[in-house]
Amino acid sequence: MKLLSHLALLTLCSVMAAPLMAAEEAPGLTGCAAKKQGIINQIELAKSRGNADQQAGLETALSEVTANCTDASLKKERENKVLDAKHEVSQRQADLDKAMKKGDAEKINKRKDKLAESRKELQEALDELDK
Repeated sequence: MKLLSHLALLTLCSVMAAPLMAAEEAPGLTGCAAKKQGIINQIELAKSRGNADQQAGLETALSEVTANCTDASLKKERENKVLDAKHEVSQRQADLDKAMKKGDAEKINKRKDKLAESRKELQEALDELDK
C-alpha cells in the first residue's frame, strides 16, 4: 500500500512538472523568439493531452505574439515589471519599518513575509529581463 501511494505521488509530481518544463524556452533564444517557442511548446503539450480549448487559446496567443511582439516592446514591458517590483519592495520595506517602530511582533512577522515575497518577485522580474 505504501509503495502504491509513493507511486501515485511520483506520477502526480511528473504530471504537474510537465507544463513547467514545456513552458521553458529553447536555449539560445531570447526576446520574442523565446516567447513564441514557449507558446509552441505549450501548444504541443495541449495537443498531446487532447485539450482542444487550451490549444485554441494558445494558438490565439501565438498569433498575437507573431503579429505584435517586438523585442523592444517586450524589453520595455519587462523593464516596467522590474520598476513595479522595485516600488513594491520599497513600499513593503516602509511598512516593515513602521511596524518595527510600533513593536507589534505579529505585524512585524507579517511584514517580513510580505517583504520577502516582494523581493522574490523582484528577482523573478530581473531574471526575466535577461531573457
